[in-house]
Amino acid sequence: MTLSRNDAANVAKVLSEALPYIRRFAGKTLVVKYGGNAMESDELKTGFARDIVLMKAVGINPVVVHGGGPQIGDLLKRLNIESHFIDGMRVTDSATMDVVEMVLGGQVNKDIVNLINRHGGRAIGLTGKDAELIRARKLTVSRQTPEMTRPEIIDIGHVGEVASVNTQLLNMLVNSDFIPVIAPIGVGDDGASYNINADLVAGKVAEALKAEKLLLLTNISGLLDKQGEVLTGLTTEQVDRLIEDGTIYGGMLPKIRCALEAVNGGVTSAHIIDGRVPNAVLLEIFTDSGVGTLISNRRRV
Repeated sequence: MTLSRNDAANVAKVLSEALPYIRRFAGKTLVVKYGGNAMESDELKTGFARDIVLMKAVGINPVVVHGGGPQIGDLLKRLNIESHFIDGMRVTDSATMDVVEMVLGGQVNKDIVNLINRHGGRAIGLTGKDAELIRARKLTVSRQTPEMTRPEIIDIGHVGEVASVNTQLLNMLVNSDFIPVIAPIGVGDDGASYNINADLVAGKVAEALKAEKLLLLTNISGLLDKQGEVLTGLTTEQVDRLIEDGTIYGGMLPKIRCALEAVNGGVTSAHIIDGRVPNAVLLEIFTDSGVGTLISNRRRV
């Protein structure tokens, strides 16, 4: 197919705009949290896989961490296992944990690996249990009302948080031109499996690898101000003020706090981007305008 003169000019403009970013990020590690709305259509899934392969082809080292909450919920429903949530976290008993491992470590992980490989990549699927990639500790939830003399500790089962990340394994894979695709399942000191929030795993992996960027794909266009406009180019101090004045609240708080922790832990910048936008990852990395909210510890990134 022959491009028209206008189309050819647009392609040349895009490539010209991308070149400085390709040079800048060559050899750098980028951690991408993939899940939710970005997985909803074949077009978006194919675009994501191509984005990851292209990043690797131009010398950038992507590491993918994925979720799979809707897929877990669907299988639990088919198995007549009722789902319960406390503070947005799935209560995970032994039967639920078996389903989580089956869906995240099996179905979802292998689908993503297969898709990346079909588009020319060399993806390899992992869970946190492989070579103790993600050591976990049990997450405890407490609640207290004014009438209580002490907090109530609520057991939510096999739900964990990241204790440590095996960077030796990830660096070995990255340096061998593989693309790690990680399911957010950790292993405790007792050998038990733990279900961990994928955003938290992505943030801790990015911190451990001292990644250049952490990209969190979500279902909104970015962090919005009170007028509904996307905010970007934010410092961690500005984000703290937006939390204090109530601009950031509710369900966005955990994702923003994950981004803040990553940046404060050594990641150069974190990005909240709209996974519903085709090729969102490439647009955020390789264009001047981007498609989401950038948070850093520096005035300019």
